[in-house]
Amino acid sequence: MDDFSKGRNVKLTFVYRAGLGGVCLMSTKWRDQHPPSVINFISSFLGSNSFRLHIVQIAPDFIFNCGGLSMAFVFITNWDVNNSAFILNRVRNLKGQFANFYVVVSLPARDQNDSFVRFYFKYTMEVGRPTFMPVQDIEMGFEKIVKIAIARGVGKKQGLPSRMKSEKEQSVQMMDHFLKVITSIPGIDNHDAYALNQAIGSIEAIARSSKEYILESTDLSADKAETISKFFRDPKFFLSPKIN
Repeated sequence: MDDFSKGRNVKLTFVYRAGLGGVCLMSTKWRDQHPPSVINFISSFLGSNSFRLHIVQIAPDFIFNCGGLSMAFVFITNWDVNNSAFILNRVRNLKGQFANFYVVVSLPARDQNDSFVRFYFKYTMEVGRPTFMPVQDIEMGFEKIVKIAIARGVGKKQGLPSRMKSEKEQSVQMMDHFLKVITSIPGIDNHDAYALNQAIGSIEAIARSSKEYILESTDLSADKAETISKFFRDPKFFLSPKIN
């Protein structure tokens, strides 16, 4: 493991010194699809963070049990848009089997990231159901998986699930309000709204964005980017009630 990876382990190791342990199940199929160097990295990373690794035949790529909570992960390390239909069906099947389910996708190249974004919105993925997490490389992706397992495990031991459920409900309500505002802009649909949310963020951030920045950050057309920019700057647009 390189020095950078070692430095990123400090907080995780500290958490386990506080007494939290865990088990990681790796799919035999996932193992067989990756070189020994990747498996060795994962094994070392888990060991340094007090996880016991078992390689078994399971449907997800990984299942973590931490603090009495189980979490399933699909870890896509070689994104290929031509294989997107298979990935979509697999994610949908697993989504119905696991209450805590995440999909991590390694996208080291810009063209891979662009094709993944198009895939995500083409199939109108519901934000957070499941949670998709693009990462730059395999090491970063697996570190994120372990961090999620730790955070959720700590939360379970501290009795935080009800608070997390409340926060999730609030997040869903906020997204509903976001969609209502953004889709009230003439010509802007849900796909455009999700793209703006992922690339730019809040309504306030979108309101401050120029046409050029919207074009650079999303796949929206020039006409739509100009309409959005005018909506937040031209009284003829924003003073006209359009939300039902």
